[in-house]
Amino acid sequence: MEAWDAIRARRNVRQYTQEPVSAEDLHRIAEAGWRAPSAKNRQPWDFVIVTDKAQLQELSTVWMGAGHIAGAAAAIVLVIPEPADERRKVTDQYDLGQATMAMMLAATDLGIGTGHSSVGDQGKARAILGVPDGYLVAYLLGVGYPADRPLTPIRKPNRRPFDEVVHHGRW
Repeated sequence: MEAWDAIRARRNVRQYTQEPVSAEDLHRIAEAGWRAPSAKNRQPWDFVIVTDKAQLQELSTVWMGAGHIAGAAAAIVLVIPEPADERRKVTDQYDLGQATMAMMLAATDLGIGTGHSSVGDQGKARAILGVPDGYLVAYLLGVGYPADRPLTPIRKPNRRPFDEVVHHGRW
């Protein structure tokens, strides 16, 4: 798939088939996150790839919007050190957004769907994953083949009108 097609085809997928995602494809998706830009090239992230069904089920309970993780073939969990200050928190969140989007586009390119989730219960998430103190389990990214329809460019996305969003020179 061309990059532009992957951008136009990417959507949040929260229902997956039972087909597993290969280790090779999971590593390619994680590599996309690893290659993402970050402030001062700090690369604050660590990624935990989870494929065990029982572990995915447990992870689905760490946030009210994480239920789709239980049905995913895998999850890629984004972990960062606890930010030292507000500036670091802001830059780390931006960096994680870039890594997440890079992974989502890489997955879409492979025909694999993704659905992101926040994490509410840090203690539980750290225990499930073995993440040491001093780190935050920032986001979960469900990964799997879409159950409803394949990922193809969306002709009429449900977005605010382009001309209302894009301004030239001034607001």
